[in-house]
Amino acid sequence: MTNETTPAPNFIRNQVRDEIEGGQVTKIVTRFPPEPNGFLHIGHAKSICLNFGLAEQLGGECHLRFDDTNPAKEEQAYIDAIKEDVTWLGFQWAGPVRFASDYFDQLYTWAQHLMQEGKAYVDDLSPDEIREYRGTLTAPGTPSPYRDRSAEENLDLLARMRNGEFGESEKVVRAKIDMASPNINLRDPILYRIRHANHHQTGDKWKIYPSYDFTHGQSDAIEGVTHSICTLEFEDHRPLYEWFLNNLPVPAKPRQIEFARLNLDYTLTSKRKLKLLVDEQIVDGWDDPRMPTISGMRRRGYTPASIRKFCEMIGVTRADGGLVDIAMLTHAIRSDLEDNAPRAMCVLKPLKVVLTNVPEDHEEIYDVPGHPAREDMTVRKVPFTRELYIDQDDFMEDAPKKFFRLAPGKEVRLRNSYVIRCDEVIKDAAGEISELHCSVDFDTLGKNPEGRKVKGVIHWVSAAHGVPMEVRLYDNLFTVEQPDRDKDVDFLEHLNPESLVVCQAIGEPSLASATPESRFQFERVGYFCADRHDSTPEHLVFNRTVGLKDSWAKIKQKG
Repeated sequence: MTNETTPAPNFIRNQVRDEIEGGQVTKIVTRFPPEPNGFLHIGHAKSICLNFGLAEQLGGECHLRFDDTNPAKEEQAYIDAIKEDVTWLGFQWAGPVRFASDYFDQLYTWAQHLMQEGKAYVDDLSPDEIREYRGTLTAPGTPSPYRDRSAEENLDLLARMRNGEFGESEKVVRAKIDMASPNINLRDPILYRIRHANHHQTGDKWKIYPSYDFTHGQSDAIEGVTHSICTLEFEDHRPLYEWFLNNLPVPAKPRQIEFARLNLDYTLTSKRKLKLLVDEQIVDGWDDPRMPTISGMRRRGYTPASIRKFCEMIGVTRADGGLVDIAMLTHAIRSDLEDNAPRAMCVLKPLKVVLTNVPEDHEEIYDVPGHPAREDMTVRKVPFTRELYIDQDDFMEDAPKKFFRLAPGKEVRLRNSYVIRCDEVIKDAAGEISELHCSVDFDTLGKNPEGRKVKGVIHWVSAAHGVPMEVRLYDNLFTVEQPDRDKDVDFLEHLNPESLVVCQAIGEPSLASATPESRFQFERVGYFCADRHDSTPEHLVFNRTVGLKDSWAKIKQKG
């Protein structure tokens, strides 16, 4: 297992560095080319960190280019969210935001060029017929009966397609390559489809839209991209990527390099399935804190530094390393927040405590460090009064021997305060515990009690000064490591019914000034973030980012 202090492997960075040092490349130019048909997820974060990171580390530049070739599924809201995500992660693209649609005129001219060269044609086969004619992995394809149309006829039909004279499935434009190729991607791939749809950038100008394969490499070439970095599923598309570059008068010839995509356990990264969760209102939008989207992780409390750290930890290889343990991701955020999040006390399940030997008007104010190792953080003012709240889980009426928290007749230390003893348990008419009556040992502030050991320390909040708040406890959205592994079982059957639990909690007074996206360690509980949408001074809402326990760090030490 990779040690945190040892850089994880990144074969692409090593290759490109060697190319620059050897003089094959003078300046690296990469691109991040998302489709604006959904929000970016953690898998995209790996690609963002790779493409932008290479440019940063090797003195190059990275472009942000939207692959906007399917207007029926694209929205301006997705474009805006993607730009915000990239910026939030700490990256800046070179030059303006680019769109594949910026090059539609040039792509159309190149389609005409291929037709003039006898390397593209208009096909009248239906989508089902095209699939049938394409053949299989073991059987060659069959040429379309329209494959040998003349250049003049093809150019005329192409112009008429562009003008909107045909229906959406009546015709397509295909490259004329090799219907017997063992690589099915070379069996006359589709270059253009008819789409009578309004485009968010070009309006109603176009009635035909280019395919991804016809758009991508040529867009790279136009922009002077040196390295087109993509995931392994595009490896079989590389011969087609290169065929277009070799058969068109492009200004540059980028090189495609593939790497293994990120597969994270207990997580889905299929845009289609994530969109289903949103559309069916199973989650509260694309930025629901349970979603693996960058905006969802941001809302949950993840930091840009933690996501970039995680992407560095997992490395970049060509080998499919299987599932990445989600504990590596939580380790990255936990280690960041351990160093940088101020501390506070918050009681998630309040249980009232009355300190019977404390006067009703008694009040002490403790100066407590904002962070035990950070002198630069503001000191907290923590009031101590006769009536407090502790967490219900820190009391047991019939406690086992090794329960070192509060129980009848037992003592416990209040964090940063005195030792108290539980003297009486008060119950309501239904027999439920309503409050505890305890007494304080006033000779224990900052020191141990005389003649006895008190092992337990619990957190607490003054009842008079506590701040009411809503706390959302988030957990994995799915209960199994690979929710969509079994194709015969609906992945929705693996939803975790406890992925969100809401508590009406009480926090210490310092939390009253928490601004959206401010992060804290709630002592003894976990790390939390003020919700960036719902939290207001009048109604504080905190999301649990991650608990305190770091299982992956322990596994790493054993490795």
